[in-house]
Amino acid sequence: MYCLRLARAFAGKPKILKFEGAYHGANEAGVTSLFPGKLLAFPQPEHTSAGTPSVDRELLVAPFNDLEQTAAIIRAHRDELAGVIMEPLQRCTPPEPGFLGGIRQLCTENGLLLIFDEVVTGFRLAYGGAQEYYGVIPDLVAYGKALGGGYPIGAFGGRQAVMDLVDERRIGTDEYVWMASTLGGNPISAAASNAALSVLRRPGTYERLHALGRTFRDALDSVLRARQIVAQAIGDGPLAQVVFTDRPIRDYRSAYRADKARARKLMLGLFARNVFVNPMGTKLYLSVAHDEAICASFCDRFDDALAEVF
Repeated sequence: MYCLRLARAFAGKPKILKFEGAYHGANEAGVTSLFPGKLLAFPQPEHTSAGTPSVDRELLVAPFNDLEQTAAIIRAHRDELAGVIMEPLQRCTPPEPGFLGGIRQLCTENGLLLIFDEVVTGFRLAYGGAQEYYGVIPDLVAYGKALGGGYPIGAFGGRQAVMDLVDERRIGTDEYVWMASTLGGNPISAAASNAALSVLRRPGTYERLHALGRTFRDALDSVLRARQIVAQAIGDGPLAQVVFTDRPIRDYRSAYRADKARARKLMLGLFARNVFVNPMGTKLYLSVAHDEAICASFCDRFDDALAEVF
């Protein structure tokens, strides 16, 4: 929310472009075109939630991993666009080679701010987040979740020229962006974050997380093949998701065509085996607390659930 506000204030323009299927928090832009079912023509936003009328005039939507169509939308609306917000790894769909760099170049060429939502990828893909892992630097970035090591916290930052807008010496001017937080600087969350970051800085942490993630996704695929079930494990780093389709997943619409009824049956089967998965998308997150034995135990229950529901 603050990154979007900063981008609009810095650019002096009202519109933001997001990618279909991405979640950026409970703000209006964040929940729009989140679970679209009408699949409207781009760049028209689809209301996922009622009570969000402002997005009709302030939000444009593009397909993830489609650089050509995104470029066309940006160039057609550059005079009213303040920035582009994106999950570098959208849900569990990795960016295709050149996509993130292409968006970075488009933003630079057209005077837009690039915002990375690293609430999921920050401190999971690398200590420097998706920026370090994929080698693309945004103008603004939002963090959360993994930063707190399980405790509630959020943070945002970016280029100094943009962040200077929150300087309270600007109060009363047209170049001030209000920023405050009820729990800002909470000492328990801050202490927990310092402790989590000290663990993540240990040598070999990310090599182990990535190796565990690859092994885990390969094991899931092996179970699916053995059961002759049409599905695949997608993701990157320590993230995984099982999608019931054999078609490549590159954006929201390719994932939308997957068999959701089977995914729900699997979710309920895992619930019955004392495994909780996120009902909104069944994304699976590995952490430094997990090891090969836990992944193997999950795959045993995964296999058992598949046998029961399919």
